[in-house]
Amino acid sequence: MYLRHLQVTDFRSWPQADLALEPGPTVLVGQNGRGKTNLLEAIGYVATLGSHRVATDAPLIRHGCERALVRVAVVNDDRELTVELEITAGRANRARVNRGAVGRPRDVLGILRTVLFSPEDLALVRGDPGERRRFLDELLVLRAPRYAGVRADYEKVLKQRNALLKTAGKRRTGREDPYALSTLEVWDDHLAVAGAELLAARLNLVADLAPYAASAYMGVAPDSRPAKISYRSSLGDALPETYGVPDGERAQPEVLKDVLLKALGEARKAELERGISLVGPHRDELELILGQAPAKGYASHGESWSFALALRLGSYELLRGEAGEPVLLLDDVFAELDRKRRARLAEVAASAEQVLVTAAVDEDVPGELTGSRFVVADGEITRG
Repeated sequence: MYLRHLQVTDFRSWPQADLALEPGPTVLVGQNGRGKTNLLEAIGYVATLGSHRVATDAPLIRHGCERALVRVAVVNDDRELTVELEITAGRANRARVNRGAVGRPRDVLGILRTVLFSPEDLALVRGDPGERRRFLDELLVLRAPRYAGVRADYEKVLKQRNALLKTAGKRRTGREDPYALSTLEVWDDHLAVAGAELLAARLNLVADLAPYAASAYMGVAPDSRPAKISYRSSLGDALPETYGVPDGERAQPEVLKDVLLKALGEARKAELERGISLVGPHRDELELILGQAPAKGYASHGESWSFALALRLGSYELLRGEAGEPVLLLDDVFAELDRKRRARLAEVAASAEQVLVTAAVDEDVPGELTGSRFVVADGEITRG
């Protein structure tokens, strides 16, 4: 898989940008603040329908404009597809494939797959659990696009259930409200169905990703403590032990639904008192462990960078082994890495079908990544 063409209109700082691309390495060089990252962000948005820098779409639209357009041509197994996304503030986004409208923007997911490594990835190790849950869910969607719908369904049910919990909690003045509680039972079932499917997918993903991440960490930090990842569920000891273990069974949504329903029943009193759902995938954590200690709070700066890089490289190896190579995006990261880590990342990147690299100066780009070169300056892109 590779990108043959990228075009953006009113996306971030770019009134217009047009970039013809080829397989192999492509380097975008320019001073900071010239829009290099914006171009990689646009590519990543097509792959995930989200930005690695902001949580909402509004900042993606150039100031003073009503909408932004991103258009890419993707070649996969000698078949080319054109994807166009129209990002509109305050309204639903629209998508086209080969100039034909699709029902929902998420119908384009899977046409382009990317793995992006950026300075923001340090938050995967040092940030809140939500950063790591987002990492897992985005990788799930890259692996199987249907999980975009599963995640959306779960978030919708969770929002409705939390609203009901707050309402039911306010009504509890010594007597339980039978109507509110009966309605809550319906939402319990909805949450258990969507939550079990999302939880099972995450458990199986972590089981599959774990050896790749551990191997990648050993490659970038051979002198450090061994690294591993594991999934910690809000179900606690109620979660069957074999699920998520590489040598155990695959997690099954049907089994996990019953476990979730039971846990929701046991948490009912506390949830009504606090007005929030206390059980489910939204409360789970991807644990990053170095030696015997959690990476967050115990890892050095170099170890944190190594772990973040290992998660991305592990994701890349997992995806390329299942359904063809994703496009590798490296956003201004070589300047942040020491010699060993730069060499390991360059080794993997040089073997990729296509890799796009941004850098402030040529000296930040390893020699292994010689290829197409573009200079980004003064709102223009010129071939170097």
